[in-house]
Amino acid sequence: MKLYKTKQGAILHNDKGYYSINVEWDALINNDNLYHLIYLLAEGQEPLKEADVLTILENDIEAPIGQQEVWAAGVTYLRSRDARKEESKDSGGASMYDKVYDADRPELFFKSLPHRVAGHNQHVNIRKDSTWNVPEPELTLFINSSGNIQAYTIGNDMSSRSIEGENTLYLPQAKIYERSAAIGPCLYIPEKPISDKTMIEMVIKRSGNEVFRDSVSISRMKRSLNELVIYLYAECDFKNGCFLMTGTCIVPPNDFTLNEKDEVSISIDNIGTLTNHIAIRL
Repeated sequence: MKLYKTKQGAILHNDKGYYSINVEWDALINNDNLYHLIYLLAEGQEPLKEADVLTILENDIEAPIGQQEVWAAGVTYLRSRDARKEESKDSGGASMYDKVYDADRPELFFKSLPHRVAGHNQHVNIRKDSTWNVPEPELTLFINSSGNIQAYTIGNDMSSRSIEGENTLYLPQAKIYERSAAIGPCLYIPEKPISDKTMIEMVIKRSGNEVFRDSVSISRMKRSLNELVIYLYAECDFKNGCFLMTGTCIVPPNDFTLNEKDEVSISIDNIGTLTNHIAIRL
């Protein structure tokens, strides 16, 4: 099942059609059995007209976030470790990423407050003071306040590789700024945990032409999803739940950097596609 947040309220899509869910967003998603709850809320309702819903999803879709924080995990894939080592070799920080990749404790960092998060078909920013900028496609978890994974979405963890590579202590500036995160287009709520055979694909277009494409299975992630959740919730409480980006294995080549007006599309099996356009904050 897929749950969309729109300007007109929550819309559920299941095998029987589209349904309006008239419950406040945070109260709706922060449940211990979201899958069964939304089925009950749709039961007995007349489905919405598909043409009307598609118009809403085309024009009024929002990021599926309420008052939740967004956090992220780093160096969860070997390719991510290697990319971080490459960008940090001149600053002497390359060895840190080997240690993180092999450590018991994962790298977890704060990514965004909800007001800085972009949704599907909205813009994300690259920093004016950065010379090397990339998107990072990531399976993203919605974890409720009890610490249970209830849903999945797509995340775009925008990153300044030049700033992070200059000094690893600059990670917050490389990762946290206006519109440096996007999630969407929906919450995917399966009855069972997502399969490790799930594929992630990223396509980048420039002036309508494809300039990058790659895909990977989440089975290549070194750490389990539950492991990341346990560390995140060990000493933090999240009243409304939390979103957690789980790391990337798709990294464009070192000679690639995003330009203004580029289009980034990230697709994950069963969830859909999150598309964002690149902008520079005025």
